[in-house]
Amino acid sequence: MIRVRLPQHLRTLARADREVALEVDGPVTQSAILDALEAAYPMLRGTIRDNVTRQRRPLVRFFAIQQDLSHEPPDAPLPEAVATGAEPFLIVGAMAGG
Repeated sequence: MIRVRLPQHLRTLARADREVALEVDGPVTQSAILDALEAAYPMLRGTIRDNVTRQRRPLVRFFAIQQDLSHEPPDAPLPEAVATGAEPFLIVGAMAGG
C-alpha cells in the first residue's frame, strides 16, 4: 500500500481523510500514484495534473522523505520508503506571491 497525503482543498473535494492508502500495480512512480489516486477519486482528475498533457499543475508540489520531487521525471521510480509504505507521498499546494 502506498500512503498519500493530500492538502485540505483536495481532501474536501475527494471527501477523503488527510492520508489515503492506494494499491499501485507495477513500479511506484509519480504517474502510477496519480493514476491510482484519480481512479479511486475521479473527482480529482484534472486538479493535480492536466488531463491532456498529464503534466503537474504549476502550484502543486510533490514531496517524499523531505525531498522535493516535483521536477523529477513522472516515470522515475520513487524512493523505496515510499514504495513500501513506510513514508507517505505528499501532495502539497504551493504558495504563490511574495
